[in-house]
Amino acid sequence: MILLAILVGTLVAGIGSVWLAAWLSFGVLSRYTQHMLSLAAGALMATSFLHLLPEAFESEAGAHELFLTLLVGLVFFFLLDKAQLWHHGHEHGHGHAHGDGHGHGHGHGHGHTPHAQATAPSAHAEASAPSAHVHGQGEMPRGQWAVLAGDSVHCFGDGILIASAFMADMRLGMIAALAVLAHEIPHHMGDLAVLRQGSSSRHAAIVKVSMAGAITALGGALGYVLVDALRDWLPFFLVVASSSFVYVALADLIPQLQKRLSAQETVAQILWLGVGIGMVVLVSAVAGHQH
Repeated sequence: MILLAILVGTLVAGIGSVWLAAWLSFGVLSRYTQHMLSLAAGALMATSFLHLLPEAFESEAGAHELFLTLLVGLVFFFLLDKAQLWHHGHEHGHGHAHGDGHGHGHGHGHGHTPHAQATAPSAHAEASAPSAHVHGQGEMPRGQWAVLAGDSVHCFGDGILIASAFMADMRLGMIAALAVLAHEIPHHMGDLAVLRQGSSSRHAAIVKVSMAGAITALGGALGYVLVDALRDWLPFFLVVASSSFVYVALADLIPQLQKRLSAQETVAQILWLGVGIGMVVLVSAVAGHQH
C-alpha cells in the first residue's frame, strides 16, 4: 500500500507539475513568449541558490565535498556542452554545402557574438526569441542536454524525498508530494522555455520534460527499497542538479539577454527575471509553511 502511494505521489508530483507548467507557459503566458527566457533564467537560478543548495548544505554532508561536487558538476556540463557543439559542427560540416552561409556559427550563436549583438538593431530582439532558435534538423541546441540531465537528477532526488515522507507518515507523504508539485511548476516553466528554443513543437518539449519528471517515480521506488542508503547521497544529488541549472542560466540564457535593448525592453526583461525568481521564492515559502 505504501509503495503504491509512493508511486502515485511521485508521478503526480513529477509529471503533473510538467503539465501544469506547460498549461501556464503555452496557455496563460503564451503571449509573452519573448520574455520566457528571462523567466527561465530567474527560475533556474532561484531553484538552485534558494532551494537546492541550501537544502544540501543543511545536511550532514561536508561543505568541502559539496562544493567539490558543485565544481565537478559545472565542469561536466561545460564538457557536455562542448561535446554537443562539436557534434553539431561535425554534422553541419558534412550535412550542408560550404556555401550554406550558416554553418556551425549560426546553429550555436547563443550570445557568442557580443559586438554584433551590441550594434544590432532592435529587430535582433525578435530573432532572439525562443521561437527563433529552431535548428531545423531536430537537433538539441545548447543547454538542453544539461537541463534534461539536471532535471532527471533533481527529480530522482525528489522521489527519494517523497518516499521518505510516505514511509514516515502517509499524510506527510501527501503533503510532500503536493509541495514538490507546487515547487516544480516554476522550475519546469524554465525547462520548457529552454527546450522550446530548439524544438519544432510544444508537444516535443513537453514530452522531453515529462520523461525527466517520470524519473521521480524511479527515485520513489528505489527510495522505498533503499531509503536509508540513498538518503545519505541525497545532498549530492541536489548539488549535481543545482550545477546544471546554474550552468544553463549563466552560460546559455543570460548571454542571450545581454544585448542592447530600449529602456522599456530592458525594464521588461528585468521584471520577468524577477518574476521567475519570485515564483520560486513564493512556492518555497508556501511549501515550507506546509512542512
